[in-house]
Amino acid sequence: MNIAQRIALVVALANLALLAAFPPYDYVSQQYGNIPTFDGFYFVLEAHQNRVMNANFFALEIFVVLTNACIALLLLRDPPVRQIRRPGGNRKQRAVLALVAINLVLVILFPPFEIFSAITKAALPTFQGFYFLFGDNSLRQLVTPILYMEVVLILVNGGLLWLLFRDKKQGELTPEQIRAMAQRIQASQKR
Repeated sequence: MNIAQRIALVVALANLALLAAFPPYDYVSQQYGNIPTFDGFYFVLEAHQNRVMNANFFALEIFVVLTNACIALLLLRDPPVRQIRRPGGNRKQRAVLALVAINLVLVILFPPFEIFSAITKAALPTFQGFYFLFGDNSLRQLVTPILYMEVVLILVNGGLLWLLFRDKKQGELTPEQIRAMAQRIQASQKR
């Protein structure tokens, strides 16, 4: 592990400590039919009347910080000796990793919300729009199923693009070569 990776790891641990110290809370009001609406981030050791911690959003925050830490460790790794001319490996793969990290941060900063009056117990949640997380969201509730879907789709698409842009090694066979070799093996087994 090089110095840049150690710094990234320390930053990730500091972010996790900050998340644990100030988790997200929902406000539960009888005025809104006991529907929890997003209220903000409060210090964990204080008493919070009529507020419950939003465990789903907290878990997503931790997941995004850990994912971005892993991406940072990949981006900051030392290049292999044989790739001295191109430090860090494939530029397209590095760009994909950077874009995935930026997208994950944006998804957390602008999550999907719905107004408390539109909340139903339907299987598919409704949502009103994407709002800035630190804005006035006192009458809105986070739509965590949509937020989970966004995060998963970003990670799946990022992973597929990362694999698509990987460098082909010289000893690696193409799909056509693999098919031809399989046909030769089948033909030799029939004899």
